[in-house]
Amino acid sequence: MKYDFTSILDRRGKDAIAIEAVGAPGSAYPAPKEGFDVIPMWVADMNFPVVPTIQQAMIQRAEHPAFGYFRPSDAYYNAIIRWQKEHNGMSVTPENIGYENGVLGGVVTALNVFCSRGDKVLVHSPTYVGFTGCLTNNGYDIVHSPLKKDDQGIWRMDFEDMEKKLAEEKIHAAIFCSPHNPCGRVWEAWEIEKAMALYKKYDVMVVSDEIWSDILLSGHKHIPTQSVSEDAKMRTVALYAPSKTFNLAGLVGSYHIIYNKAIKDRCDKESSLSHYNSMNVMSMHALVGAYCPEGEQWVQELREVLTGNVDFACDYIAAHFPGVTVSKPQGTYMLFLDCAEWLKAHGKTMDELMKAGWDVGVVWQDGRAFHGPTHIRMNLALPLSRVQEAFRRLDQYVFNA
Repeated sequence: MKYDFTSILDRRGKDAIAIEAVGAPGSAYPAPKEGFDVIPMWVADMNFPVVPTIQQAMIQRAEHPAFGYFRPSDAYYNAIIRWQKEHNGMSVTPENIGYENGVLGGVVTALNVFCSRGDKVLVHSPTYVGFTGCLTNNGYDIVHSPLKKDDQGIWRMDFEDMEKKLAEEKIHAAIFCSPHNPCGRVWEAWEIEKAMALYKKYDVMVVSDEIWSDILLSGHKHIPTQSVSEDAKMRTVALYAPSKTFNLAGLVGSYHIIYNKAIKDRCDKESSLSHYNSMNVMSMHALVGAYCPEGEQWVQELREVLTGNVDFACDYIAAHFPGVTVSKPQGTYMLFLDCAEWLKAHGKTMDELMKAGWDVGVVWQDGRAFHGPTHIRMNLALPLSRVQEAFRRLDQYVFNA
């Protein structure tokens, strides 16, 4: 490989929540026992160095000694247009693109346009904890439609449940997560088409979180929600960012794509009202440095690395952790382990299981916040050697202790 996905990145003292919050004074996240270092498998960022073109673009801009007011450059828009065309087959113009401080901020902006406070919003469960927080904080009522596993263990939408709730609860806005976090599903075209047909039938506006759309594992392809029909194109606000793809969350900088001019105008107005939804000049240059041919090659290698990590982890769980099941993700770099049978067989609670992992430095995430009652979310965006060490510890000290 051209790029380095094997060196262990030392993030200590570099502002990384995934490391610095563990064992910090007053933190809810305890330090591991003596003799165990931290393997960060909770916060959804990556433990790989970024593609060099990002730093090069930022350094080149930083060499100029002025950082005054600015407008998004043509290079910024052209980078997004090219990336969306080459990755997703989408034809986008600058008029369709709008800046967002973050995808969750974009979710709130769109819902404020589509809804009144107190309205009900359909969200699939398991549910990304960020959706729960931003909807609740902004006065919206969440109606969950649970995903269910088919006979091959693949998470699927329950279309009957969705329709029942759309009809009975008088819901007119939905959040669609594609690829799905935390389950890792990369939806097939027919699934998106069927969901969007229901949303059309019940006049439901859609906010589509597609921040994970570049993180695809081997053999899978992202289908943009707006691409499945003309109606889907016009009733959907789609949200993207380079942050998950290129590990840029700390720089802040997402964007929306909206084809419906009336909705676009209203979202732009809504997002401007706080006077805080403003692009940072360095994040603009970081996006341009990411969405380039070298960034494309880096992403292709990243996908190979993550596919290998996921294959290792899922095979190891199947062979060594009786009572623990996982549906192999098709996208993202997260696992969503179901430990129900293991907990029952060993007479343990989720709190005890979570602590056992943290004690040996496997810093994983409680799935209950994601509406997974016996689940744990694990980040696999680390060098394979670190993933292997984490599973060795889980084998020796946790699941087979």
